[in-house]
Amino acid sequence: MNETDHQLPLTEYDFERRFDERVAIEWMQENWSKSFMFCGLYAAAIFGGQHFMRQRQKLDLRMPMVLWSFSLALFSIIGAVRTGWYMLHILHTSGFKQSVCDQSFYSGPVSKFWAYAFVLSKAPELGDTVFIVLRKQRLIFLHWYHHITVLLYSWYSYKDQVAGGGWFMTMNYLVHSLMYSYYALRAAGVRIPRPYAMVITASQIAQMVMGLTVSGLVYLWMQEGHCPSYLDNIVWASLMYLSYLLLFSSFFYQTYLKGSGSKTPKQD
Repeated sequence: MNETDHQLPLTEYDFERRFDERVAIEWMQENWSKSFMFCGLYAAAIFGGQHFMRQRQKLDLRMPMVLWSFSLALFSIIGAVRTGWYMLHILHTSGFKQSVCDQSFYSGPVSKFWAYAFVLSKAPELGDTVFIVLRKQRLIFLHWYHHITVLLYSWYSYKDQVAGGGWFMTMNYLVHSLMYSYYALRAAGVRIPRPYAMVITASQIAQMVMGLTVSGLVYLWMQEGHCPSYLDNIVWASLMYLSYLLLFSSFFYQTYLKGSGSKTPKQD
């Protein structure tokens, strides 16, 4: 199935149409390993930052947090709408199996820009942790583990345009739309009902279940020659989503059922 098979009943903006995904994919194939450097600098910065802040007063970063979270919320909402329409179109015209196995998400007239924007965004999203460190909040394993592994896996997978990417990215855009909107409102001093936070964490858990399901289907259909992927990619994806599922389920239990821990939903 080629790109013209997925022309959307959706206006293409000029920057989406002009985006050359071939250059982006080539760059990622040559430079994806730089993600390890980003992760190393990130780990050094956050743990070094915690040591630096140990004897210092926490900073009041309310307005920067509002702007940061609002910017990421807006980016995620637009990304969710654009990729969501594309995925719905494929589901409607070609069915669920094709939505999992088709590679046109990486080259489609609308989705190609948002696929690349997604993987690049995982680097600046590391900045989330800066606010935790400078405000001297508790930095849990789930937070920094998530940021590191998502960055590594996203860059690693984009270079090969593996099957399942459309589902992975669209789900993440959607969940981040809810999550960063929540953060922006909280930073602005808006009181958010507790059930909203529960819905966000539940959606994160559902995302991990779906991620595992899609990974399993890619492996199953890859044997038939219909799903372009690699065994090592499927293994890493499955391990990543399984670890997230366990960590987010534990977080949900500790926070909302057992009643201990932070009441702020964590990054997925």
